[in-house]
Amino acid sequence: MTASRMPKIANSPSYCVIAAPFGRLGVTTELVEGSLMLSKIDYLPTDAALIPPKNALAKEVARQCKEYFKDPHWQFDLPIKPAGTEHQKKVWSSIQDIPAGKTKTYGELAKKIKSGPRAVGTACGANPYPLIAPCHRVVSAQGIGGFMKENSPGLYRQIKLWLLKHEGAL
Repeated sequence: MTASRMPKIANSPSYCVIAAPFGRLGVTTELVEGSLMLSKIDYLPTDAALIPPKNALAKEVARQCKEYFKDPHWQFDLPIKPAGTEHQKKVWSSIQDIPAGKTKTYGELAKKIKSGPRAVGTACGANPYPLIAPCHRVVSAQGIGGFMKENSPGLYRQIKLWLLKHEGAL
């Protein structure tokens, strides 16, 4: 794993790495105003070392992710740390309305929230909770589009393909 992909808090009790069918998920929890909340999910390559969850919320995130990997229609119910600009929040909220097995184009989502397709794509790339706000369900009018700020074949594009196939959208 490259140093740039390894979160700085890898040795923290708030960070764990769990197995996923396409690689690994880095999960960060954080205490926010006295409540433990999910603050980030990272997609990691299969060679990332597993780190077991060390707090109740991280264990619950791991459990719910396993449920999703068994059933793509699983509905996540996790406390998430408020993040992002007003525009990003609007995009992430709209993405949560796209059901598993369906997709919307960047343009369709942009029209719905009165924005532009590039701005929607930028907000998708900044999404700190990619399974919870499933930006993999937002695709280009010409194909699957980019994913996690990657617009060429690579780790993230392969994960997007896996997720869309898992949900029956491809």
